[in-house]
Amino acid sequence: MIRMSDRGSEYASKSYQEMLHQRGIQVSMSRKGDCYDNALIESFWGSLKDEGIGQTIYQTREEAKTALFDYIEVFYNRKRKNSSLGYLSPVEYEKQGKLRKTEFS
Repeated sequence: MIRMSDRGSEYASKSYQEMLHQRGIQVSMSRKGDCYDNALIESFWGSLKDEGIGQTIYQTREEAKTALFDYIEVFYNRKRKNSSLGYLSPVEYEKQGKLRKTEFS
């Protein structure tokens, strides 16, 4: 498991780092002065909240896992157009990239 965080003092403290280490959790922190390290995942979390699960309260963990799977695999990866991918879905973009590789091989 990986714990991603910024370089805030609460996350960088020795006691917090030791607690993560004892639980076998790998630490991933943004680089000093680089506020864009987590920009992609922060954008995804925003999309997930706005378009996906929002403020839904699930009765079971399984219900939440199913909703997340549906959002990510059915909607986000296959249907949602992404401006950073030239307004293609991630699946469309990946297919296009693979086609280009084979065309010029």
